[in-house]
Amino acid sequence: MTGENITRHLVSWPFLLYMLVEIIIFCLLLYFYKEKNANYIVIILLLVALLGSMTVVTVKAVAGMIVVSIRGNLQLNYPIFYIMLVCMIATAVFQATFLAQASQLYDSSQIASIGYILSTTVAITAGATFYLDFTGEDVLHICMFALGCLIAFLGVFLITRNRKKSVPFEPYISMDAMPGMQNMHDKGIAVQPDLKASFSYGALENNDNMPEIYTPATLPIVQEQHGSRGVSAPPYRVLEHSKKE
Repeated sequence: MTGENITRHLVSWPFLLYMLVEIIIFCLLLYFYKEKNANYIVIILLLVALLGSMTVVTVKAVAGMIVVSIRGNLQLNYPIFYIMLVCMIATAVFQATFLAQASQLYDSSQIASIGYILSTTVAITAGATFYLDFTGEDVLHICMFALGCLIAFLGVFLITRNRKKSVPFEPYISMDAMPGMQNMHDKGIAVQPDLKASFSYGALENNDNMPEIYTPATLPIVQEQHGSRGVSAPPYRVLEHSKKE
């Protein structure tokens, strides 16, 4: 795959017609997505698929020219190599941007199934138009290829259809999950712990049966006589107490 062959395919009328249709569709989808706030998953993933089709074309061209250069026929002096390289990087970056926006709006299982179907279909169409992949193939091989694509699409759909959605972590305790708690919305009753339950949220566990560790300190008042005038005795004295074992 030389630079001359890639340039000849790039200016061929089938690919130019395909590029014209793709640019029109891409601009329309981008207008509805940005201006009309049409955040539908099909629109976002169609934008990704159209960009992906150009990524497939450019990656194959760049890789082919590098392989030919390694074999001895240098292709890096053709400007088409650098044009394809820039298009490959730009389309890959914009694909990642749209995919990140889609992942914030929709579940990953939907993005995987719909995105795989749309991207594969558009990429096959772009490759067949640019590189003429199906030229010279008989009808049987084309039909078998289409059947294989349909089976792959069906398999992806069945795998992602029954995937359970992940439950987000809730950093609080639900009122319904607390044993012995009344519903605060029933007839305006305030939330109070049920003392009949073994344990209530927000209340201390009953420890009446546990032995006391410490005894309270007492300060008994002691009446004392004044020994002499002008000398006052303290109105009380502290009695020493010890811990109970």
